[in-house]
Amino acid sequence: MTMIEAIREAHDVAMAADERVVVFGEDVGFFGGVFRCTAGLQEKYGKSRCFDAPINESGIVGTAIGMAAYGLKPVIEIQFADYVYPAYDQIVSEAARLRHRSNADFTCPLVIRMPTGGGIFGGQTHSQSPEALFTHVSGLKVVMPSNPRDAKGLLLAAVADPDPVIFFEPKRLYNGPFDGHHDKPVESWKSHPLGEVPDGDEIVPLGKAAIRREGAEVTVLAYGTMVFVAEAAAEETGVDAEVIDLRSLMPLDLEAIVGSVQKTGRCVIVHEATRTCGFGAELMALVQEHCFYHLEAPVIRVTGWDTPYPHAQEWEYFPGPGRVGEALKKVMEE
Repeated sequence: MTMIEAIREAHDVAMAADERVVVFGEDVGFFGGVFRCTAGLQEKYGKSRCFDAPINESGIVGTAIGMAAYGLKPVIEIQFADYVYPAYDQIVSEAARLRHRSNADFTCPLVIRMPTGGGIFGGQTHSQSPEALFTHVSGLKVVMPSNPRDAKGLLLAAVADPDPVIFFEPKRLYNGPFDGHHDKPVESWKSHPLGEVPDGDEIVPLGKAAIRREGAEVTVLAYGTMVFVAEAAAEETGVDAEVIDLRSLMPLDLEAIVGSVQKTGRCVIVHEATRTCGFGAELMALVQEHCFYHLEAPVIRVTGWDTPYPHAQEWEYFPGPGRVGEALKKVMEE
């Protein structure tokens, strides 16, 4: 399957198993979503289970919070992660706090899906990576899959979770595995083999990372599209890098991170979002706190630029195998 198909199947499995699961957002019903992740669900489950919403992100999220408190399990789509900001107050002040401010009298089993990152020439308002804005908020869980199997399994886990989950979907991975060897856009990645996705309701637990490439010389922490870039950089440089796909940013699999860095003694962190106060800064702090006496070199970050998203220089903005490879070679020279 492609990631789009895997996400669609996760919706189908969840809706078939539990009539409390409802799906809505801008264009997700009749049209099936701008990326077609919900295609066919309205026809199969009816307009009361999958329906279109007005262009009002605050209203979509606020309505979903009320539904969740009432006992439903809404799975909503924000058409692009860039559009979520009008709803940020609802997410932070209501969804994230509901369990705690009610002393667990109410919970908020809500999933907020958002296509994230660049790669489709969408410009500044369709290409942002705002994950750090949500990992900072207590009460939220944040995930970002890198492959179809994880997309399905993590989405099913998110639907089953009693608390709000922010579900980021890397747009460059929607139609197939990304060819991380390229610093420039290529068409070939669209024809790569698709991901194997098991039938049924197999769940990928929240809070568990995955080792995508085993190695002994340096640990690379990545998530989403950057997993493929990290793998490509390791292959191109010949550095024996262990690539860890975090996939769950909050809760974070600290045990996997610490175990790997203590083994390799070096760490490179890669993410597409801007550098300052990005999620990589938190990862650096955790590695420093837990692995200081095992480190043989300073931790290095490879990230997007500290600038509004540059449409015309999109592929220069992305961390590519060249930049990641330079970081791998530098950390090995220390």
